[in-house]
Amino acid sequence: MVRTASASVAAGPTLAVVAREAGVSVPTASKVVNGREDVAPETRRRVTEALDRLGYVRRPRFDAAKAPRLVDLVVHSLESSWSGAVLHGVEDAAHDAGLEVVVSAALIRSRVGRPERGWLDKLVARGSSGVLFNLAELSDSQYAWLEQHRIPFVMIDPVQEPPEGVVSVGAANWQGGLTATEHLLSLGHERIAVIAGPRRTMCSSARVAGYRSALASAGVRHRAEYVRHAGFDESVAHRRMLELLDLPEPPTAVFVCSDRMALGVYEALSERGLGVPDDMSVVGFDDLPEARWASPALTTVRQPLSEMAATALRSLLRMMDGHRPESTRTELSTRLVERASTAGPRAQEVLPAAP
Repeated sequence: MVRTASASVAAGPTLAVVAREAGVSVPTASKVVNGREDVAPETRRRVTEALDRLGYVRRPRFDAAKAPRLVDLVVHSLESSWSGAVLHGVEDAAHDAGLEVVVSAALIRSRVGRPERGWLDKLVARGSSGVLFNLAELSDSQYAWLEQHRIPFVMIDPVQEPPEGVVSVGAANWQGGLTATEHLLSLGHERIAVIAGPRRTMCSSARVAGYRSALASAGVRHRAEYVRHAGFDESVAHRRMLELLDLPEPPTAVFVCSDRMALGVYEALSERGLGVPDDMSVVGFDDLPEARWASPALTTVRQPLSEMAATALRSLLRMMDGHRPESTRTELSTRLVERASTAGPRAQEVLPAAP
């Protein structure tokens, strides 16, 4: 709120004005306002009369015990709808719990294997009671620093397997990969590729494992050339789709391990004059708003991002109260959301490779 001059006047006189009116020092006037006993009766009377005459408004004293507890949320980026869903979940749960939240966009990288002192010191200085890390990758020294300072923390969808005993919340990624692939198999596809995230990420490895399990259960041969890895962005996924199209026997369907990556796949198919789903069925993962906006609307696996964030905050709250969660890993279920990007293979002919 913008504060105007008239608003300042309406707020009443300052303590310095009251002190001048009563003919005492500001510290003495402050003692009277705060109920201190080390003030002479006559002095107290003059200050009290000045307070009443000038209409001084006594502000309530700050009570730390009654102040809302503070938690930090460290997100990978504030620019994506993925982070927006996480923020929404944390905000709702924090409001219900009477917590205040400080949001940081990406944890500052550590230097020479040591925690970034600036961010960590600020964490202690502002009195945060706990931390939620979303898609963060912490160093061993940062984990040790948090443990040393007895700051409870929970990981939301950690990039890598966290150390033993670290509490984390994520989605059932293996089940999601299985469900996506089973959907394509049920439509009659057998040449199914997967464009996954980085190899070392927990979620990517689990989704690929689910994909392979579905193929094996259906008796469909796994083809190593059909498994491609990329970053979780459109540009690299675009290149990986072009590589798949250039194979001697390209796939007729592709499971893409994020909705953002699926947009890059759409672009690659359009460049080759291929349609979705007529020439290529596409399944994404996340169910971000982009999945509904795509043309055609993207069939995808929904992971409950807001629910994951809210669950993580509730776990953190219990830890802040001195309770240890029964399990260090919580996985929320995923489900397939069918839209217009998948259909049965038009024919099993080999799609033409680029000249």
